[in-house]
Amino acid sequence: MLKEITLGQYFPGKSFLHKMDPRMKIILLTFYIVFIFLTKNYVSLVIMSVSVLGVLFLSKVSPRLYFKSVKAIIFIVIFTSALNLFYGTGEPLWQWKFLKITESGINTAIFIAVRIISLVLISSVLTYTTSPTDLTDGIERLLKPLSVFHIQVHEIAMMMTIALRFIPTLLEETDKIMNAQKARGADFESGNFMNRIKALIPILVPLFVSAFRRAFDLAMAMESRCYHGGEGRTRMKVLKYTKYDYIALAVLTVIFVGVIICNLYLPATLRSGM
Repeated sequence: MLKEITLGQYFPGKSFLHKMDPRMKIILLTFYIVFIFLTKNYVSLVIMSVSVLGVLFLSKVSPRLYFKSVKAIIFIVIFTSALNLFYGTGEPLWQWKFLKITESGINTAIFIAVRIISLVLISSVLTYTTSPTDLTDGIERLLKPLSVFHIQVHEIAMMMTIALRFIPTLLEETDKIMNAQKARGADFESGNFMNRIKALIPILVPLFVSAFRRAFDLAMAMESRCYHGGEGRTRMKVLKYTKYDYIALAVLTVIFVGVIICNLYLPATLRSGM
């Protein structure tokens, strides 16, 4: 299961998205997250979903990797959708005791599922097509206005990127520890819920020890190279917006305007605030 999680990994390439400035990718991702939750009818939802598929195609990353990212959260999608399925209002289409399914509940469940899957896919595109170094530079440049409030922007960007970078490493370490414990006779699948929780202790203890050891080694490596934060540091690669960024901005602006028009002139499938 852990091997199916690909969050935080970077896959080098020469696609349209690989050539974009990381700042523009972060900005457009932020706007996409906002607009996916502003969809109020199926037309606007389809527009946002199709745009995600277009972005996946432009990334030139194997669809199998995107399938893995969705597979890792499929239980959350099903569980969340199932809960919303029974919380609808209106005339019930099916009812058994206190459980009832309404048209409103079905619409809400569909919107929730599509939104979660779209968010996972579009977020995966950012990490798949942006190197950790570029991601750090992009976050730092976008947060730079906060430095007037004496906020250590470079340190914040560095911590966020390091945390994202070490997700695959920690998952790989967890998988190795689980295999080692299974070879020693550990059982993580049988027994009741409490027994399964207790069985995780032999995994969590060495995992935390390994994580702290890696953090210490990283801190020592940075200190031995005289790292003192972002003040006065120059960059080998200066970020510049290119034609790819302006093309992406123009296309997504048209998509966002289309969503706004659909919300204004088409009947709302979901109530306001859903």
